[in-house]
Formats: sequence, C-alpha cells, structure tokens
Amino acid sequence: MAKKNKQTPAEQPALTHIGESGEAWMVDVSAKPDTERTAVAAGSVVMSKATLALIRSGNAKKGDVLGTARIAGIMAAKRTADLIPLCHPLALSKVTVEIEPDTKLPGCRVRASVTVTGPTGVEMEALTAVSVTCLTIYDMIKAVERGVSIQDIHLVEKKGGKSGHYLVTNDRDKSQRGKASRGKATSATS
Repeated sequence: MAKKNKQTPAEQPALTHIGESGEAWMVDVSAKPDTERTAVAAGSVVMSKATLALIRSGNAKKGDVLGTARIAGIMAAKRTADLIPLCHPLALSKVTVEIEPDTKLPGCRVRASVTVTGPTGVEMEALTAVSVTCLTIYDMIKAVERGVSIQDIHLVEKKGGKSGHYLVTNDRDKSQRGKASRGKATSATS
C-alpha cells in the first residue's frame, strides 16, 4: 500500500501549468525579474562496442555523427517553445552540447548546458537539447544497429530564479538523483 502524503492541500506544491478547473495554461512571468539562469541536463546512448568504434573512426554511413548530433541539440534548445506547448520562447544567451564517447558504457554520454537572462528557467531547453542530441545519434547509426538505447535523460543542475540552486551530487548515481528530485534544493556553489 502506498504511503499517504501528510501535507495538507494548502502545503502541497501546485502544478503551475494547470488552472483551478484543470485546464492547461501558460504561466504569467511578466512580474518576475530578469536574472541569469542556467540549467544542465544529461543522458546517454548505449550501443555495441563495434558501433561506438564506427562513430569514433568517423566512418558512419551518414557522416560525422557527433558533430551532427551536437548541432541538432543546439538547434533543438533554441526551438523548445515550438516543441513543448507551454514553454515560453526565450532568447538564449548560450547553449553548449558535449558528447563523450565512453567505451565502458559502451556508447555516448551527452551533456547540455543552457543559459539565459530572463524571467523563467531553461530546464526544458537543456532537457530538449540532450533528448534531440541522443535521438540524432540514434538516427545516424540506426542502419548499423537498431538495438541502440537512449537512457537516463535528467536534469543535473539548475541555477537562478526563486527556487534556488538544484544540484544532483552524482548524476550517474540514481539513488542520489532520487533524493534530490524530491524537491530539495542544495546550497552548493561552483
């Protein structure tokens, strides 16, 4: 039997994109101050060692897998509001996408960082960048291996805004991420 939440309805956090009668709506951020906000997300693409070797050699049939995937991730971050219906369109200051081939996985580890100065955060932009980067890697290698797996896309860090600093202490350790995802922000500094 599931544990019951002991918070009263007034103490429970509300879903910000749901109105009183259950309709979806866009959050009004017009009264929020512009502050610098950064979000980092990560994920991975797991494949055979042979497919990873093909990517690293640069001999994939469709061309430069990692370069193409990196550009796709950056482009996706810039178009997040077109993909996620209630996201605000943002003038992003910086988007970086890093792809690290990892023979221990075997596969590629993907990490995206997005920064904006504005009234709302960029978590969705970072998550979208990672998602599309991973999907592009899959698209570029699917002719060689259909059993590729996209895994563990998650928010690693968020800075700025009213809710403070959210940081996963070890983004490869699911037990640590589970603790952080219960809404506990940390006061870690970089």
